[in-house]
Amino acid sequence: MEIKWIEDFIALARYQSFSRAAEFRNVTQSGFSRRIQSLEQWVGADLVDRSGFPPTLTPAGQLFRDAAEDILDKLFDTRAIIRTEQRIAGKSLQIAAGHTIALNFLPAWLRTLSAHIGEVRARVIPANVHDSILMLVNGNCELMLAYHHPQLPLHLDPAKYEYVTVGVDTFMPVCKPNQRLAPAYRLPGAPAHPMSFIAYTETSYFGRCLALVMEHTKQSKQAPALRLHYESDMAEVVKKLVLEGEGIAWLPKSSIAAELDAGDLVAAGGADWQLALELRVYRDLGNRSELLETLWRHLRAASGAAG
Repeated sequence: MEIKWIEDFIALARYQSFSRAAEFRNVTQSGFSRRIQSLEQWVGADLVDRSGFPPTLTPAGQLFRDAAEDILDKLFDTRAIIRTEQRIAGKSLQIAAGHTIALNFLPAWLRTLSAHIGEVRARVIPANVHDSILMLVNGNCELMLAYHHPQLPLHLDPAKYEYVTVGVDTFMPVCKPNQRLAPAYRLPGAPAHPMSFIAYTETSYFGRCLALVMEHTKQSKQAPALRLHYESDMAEVVKKLVLEGEGIAWLPKSSIAAELDAGDLVAAGGADWQLALELRVYRDLGNRSELLETLWRHLRAASGAAG
């Protein structure tokens, strides 16, 4: 039995509609129905009378709802106590962010925030996009930072979660220079001599970014001549391999700014091979802590000034 099944059931009891409850729980109606059925199988009785409209609770469902609400209240109260004890003492934030963002953007960003709103103490939790979203939705962080592209949305309910754009980045192809300081590899390359290529796993966010780049290039030019050499789901691993001369790869410009300035890496293709990304910070609108409200007012004002 899973807690989310109980939360689904309580939502259904409140809305008396499978479609509205499924929308509230941010799940498909078919998936929502399966989870209610799984709960009923675990309990060993029908909890919902589906014979009429709207659906109503059976006597067993009414009994279970009272117990379920009490159990959830106790669980969430206990969780809040534990989370408070795990937090940094005093006013602080827990921030979930992708590994690349946590390493290359957050330190300077937090220093800038402190200069405008006073000391900002934070626990930064590096995680992939999926886990970062779960942390925000489950209340395990106050802020979540992630990249955004219109064709790669994060599917966060705008009625519950607000964002501010705090930066921009460029997902670009790079490689080591040759002895003449020109790119050792240049897109699109020649089919007879495919370029050694360092890729991302398909399910990673940058893997999806790369797939989008490839889809765009198919519409305007020949496919790049690439030969897969290495693959990773972490940009820092990919960067290390590129710096060692193992091939061409796409990396966020923010993660290689110093290497580009020093000439240790060079662009391996022009703007047509690049992807523009927003850097967004998200918050749960239900969290009204004083520190978060102060920070958010600053971010919105700074965003408006930048615009």
